[in-house]
Amino acid sequence: MEIGIAKLQDLIDHSDNIVFFGGAGVSTESGIKDFRSVDGLYHMKFKYPPETMLSHSFFVSHKEEFFDFYKDKLLECTCGENPAKPNPAHLKLAELEKAGKLKAVITQNIDGLHQAAGSRTVYELHGSVLRNYCQKCHKGFPASYLYKADGIPKCDDCGGDIKPDVVLYEEGLDSDTMNGAIRAIMEADMLIIGGTSLVVYPAAGLIDYYRGDKLVLINYDATARDSVANYSLHGKIGEIFSQITV
Repeated sequence: MEIGIAKLQDLIDHSDNIVFFGGAGVSTESGIKDFRSVDGLYHMKFKYPPETMLSHSFFVSHKEEFFDFYKDKLLECTCGENPAKPNPAHLKLAELEKAGKLKAVITQNIDGLHQAAGSRTVYELHGSVLRNYCQKCHKGFPASYLYKADGIPKCDDCGGDIKPDVVLYEEGLDSDTMNGAIRAIMEADMLIIGGTSLVVYPAAGLIDYYRGDKLVLINYDATARDSVANYSLHGKIGEIFSQITV
């Protein structure tokens, strides 16, 4: 059922265990490019396809080229001169959590903007650019350390290579994060899914764990799963959430 802001507000007002599951569309309004849209990374021309350059095997075999791409396309928006900031969607979700209505945010994004907005319970399915670890001694490093490094970032203690704590292609999702996300969805009385085309598995399969009757899909374009939703809205998620009151 296609609904408007008033109906979304009513659903939120009468829910006390809301879970939000979001994708790249949540952060595009903060200036972060997604992968699959017309202007996304997948439609840009590179020496190798982005899926290849963000794979585990490419990280192992072409580490310097991996970091050239990673720093330019994934860290620039976090560590560059004009870092991305939370938009109204991030801020409203944090406000809903503070009010005790929203219990968890589940995100496919790796930018840390939900936490920057104030969200506390966040399941990052694909990891975060903000966490980085030495592969040899496991010392942690901030994103700025990688961004400023020349070539392959090295640990300043043991000299080992540093790896971002993001889930690359060919790697599995963290089981604890997935289990937490599944549990949150199963316990939710309302599930809002926003800014995702629901085509990336296994994350997209999380929708199937919801057992309630208030499944709301918010996306700029229609998704393949609109037919299973109880309610749907089409538009920019930041603009939609900016009209919600808590």
